[in-house]
Amino acid sequence: MDAARTSRNIIPRQGSLRVHTALPLHMRSIVYSRTGTSSVLSLADREPAAPGPGEVRVRVAVSGVNPTDWKSRAGSGARSAFDEIVPNQDGAGVIDAVGDGVEQLSVGDRVWLYLAQHQRPTGTAQEYTVVPAERAVKLPDGIGFDVAASLGVPAMTAHRALTVHESGPARLSPGSLGGRVVLVAGGAGAVGHAAIQLAVWAGATVIATISSDEKAALATAAGAHHVVNYRDGDAADQISALAPDGVDHIVEVSITQNAALDAQVIANHGSIAYYADNGGDQATIPVRPTFAKNVRIQGLLLYTVGEAALSAAVDDITAALRDGALPVGEAAGLPLTWFPLEATAAAHDAVEQGAVGKVLIDVSGVNS
Repeated sequence: MDAARTSRNIIPRQGSLRVHTALPLHMRSIVYSRTGTSSVLSLADREPAAPGPGEVRVRVAVSGVNPTDWKSRAGSGARSAFDEIVPNQDGAGVIDAVGDGVEQLSVGDRVWLYLAQHQRPTGTAQEYTVVPAERAVKLPDGIGFDVAASLGVPAMTAHRALTVHESGPARLSPGSLGGRVVLVAGGAGAVGHAAIQLAVWAGATVIATISSDEKAALATAAGAHHVVNYRDGDAADQISALAPDGVDHIVEVSITQNAALDAQVIANHGSIAYYADNGGDQATIPVRPTFAKNVRIQGLLLYTVGEAALSAAVDDITAALRDGALPVGEAAGLPLTWFPLEATAAAHDAVEQGAVGKVLIDVSGVNS
């Protein structure tokens, strides 16, 4: 950052605030003050906030875009209590200031961020963001910011979906899903990709459903042992042939479209964890096969899942990172599409239009 945008002689008022010597006076932020299309987003010059007690400030390198980001901006949720919002929940960067009471993180730590904008006005589509310390997770050595910014919503949602089984593990680790069969619906999506990787890391046999040969290649690259085109008339028969005793866990992106198939292939005491309303907001559940098999049908939303589930996901995802189990990029089954910060509106549009893989915003300019 050039001298026009920094000051090296500012002493923070709060004596316990730990900062680098170079403090930013201004930063670039993407903001919106009303909901609507991506045209409501604009690039603005803002003053970075200082972290309060229990908070850290992060110099953002990469911001990740999820469907919930554009949906929130479009006004699909409750009306915001904030006059101005910086979008995007996920991201990665380097801590440059630490507030009072934060002991587990230090200035200079590389971190991945989750739920940065949840119940707060400022997310990761800006050069600096302040978050509660628990939402900044230290990165293992050697993990790039592209991987880090692709975690958050997708990986934590996938973790929860894999840990709601009545008799399955509440935590993931190597071998914790050994002997189990996992079906990932939409294996080429960001959540599906993370679910495949986490399930394989945990020892499961993974079947992924996809809609094209291109997406089959991505799911296979992510680690899926088998792929089935859900558009095939005999998709359920194909899955049952691969898992004659039934599928133990289903990670479901569209229960509206797939409820009948899921009921046919699920094992006794299996779990169907659905996390999205793709295909519509009403589902018809086949009654007899689901009650006859004692099926658990579990909805999940990361924003309301609770701190215990979030904390478990953070720990297990970080362990998977250490093991090198969560790579990104086309060779790993998750193509990356990059946008500069000033093109955040186009990044939102890309996600809304169903971009395959992960959409990332290069906040720091390192990939420009």
